[in-house]
Amino acid sequence: MKSGWQSAVVAMGVSMSMLLTCPAAAQKQPYVPPEYEREGGPYVPTPNVVVDRMLGMANVGANDHVIDLGSGDGIIVITAAYRLKSSGYGVDIDEELVRQSNQRAKSLGINERVLFEAKDIFKADVSKATVVTLYLLPEFMQRLRSKLYTELKPGTRIVSHDYHFEEWMHDDEVTFDVPEKEFISGVPSATLYLWIVPAKIGGAWRLQVDGNGEYDLALQQRYQRLMGSAEGRGGKVSLLEPKLSGAEVSFLLPLGVHQRRFTGRVSGDRIEGTADFGGGKIVRWHATRSKS
Repeated sequence: MKSGWQSAVVAMGVSMSMLLTCPAAAQKQPYVPPEYEREGGPYVPTPNVVVDRMLGMANVGANDHVIDLGSGDGIIVITAAYRLKSSGYGVDIDEELVRQSNQRAKSLGINERVLFEAKDIFKADVSKATVVTLYLLPEFMQRLRSKLYTELKPGTRIVSHDYHFEEWMHDDEVTFDVPEKEFISGVPSATLYLWIVPAKIGGAWRLQVDGNGEYDLALQQRYQRLMGSAEGRGGKVSLLEPKLSGAEVSFLLPLGVHQRRFTGRVSGDRIEGTADFGGGKIVRWHATRSKS
């Protein structure tokens, strides 16, 4: 690598070294200068400002475990561990980049909290992640969508640089100027997408409100999008303004002439929370998943 770029590559970089394995992805790959070629395919460097914005968007802290799929030279995991005191794990198919990442983690004294492995990203164990970061082409984003949705815990944050999951709509996005990216992609800006993995609550539930009766809940879920209805002695009504963010759920339940705000937290097959009945009256409620 040219000496003028060595410090820049140490300061930035997320791997796309899988992109040559798929013809569809190869057609969309950005220009990669020869100095970024590596065994197993090229990686596309990410400016340090993008790394910082990704970690900030995910609100990474000392209690987080950051997993970077396509970790390249490991800059995201290393930055999170060194600056923000998190633990982390990086996966890339390029063994030399993995070796360099582990060596740098050791030199910084964070190797007890950080590990990099040469592995297929689709076979990586992501179950311990609280944050997942990605800089992968659309082909791989679509293939990863189901894995991340089903294997990550509710509340896990996913941040992707430039590419998204299409039908799984993101919860937030930000675009900002990054002049140095023009050297690689021809576009002097970056877009980051954020997802918060939702709890899986679609189906039938039995809702019990302390001192205010029982209801059969029917919930329909499409990723974090939620619809539903409740049926009790007074008949069937639609839930209003249903929202699902991680394990947190809320909705308005029409009861007579009033709409009561319910908020709760999902834990497996149980939801517990409180409902605002007005006039300072707060009552507890819980719901259990109905057996099929």
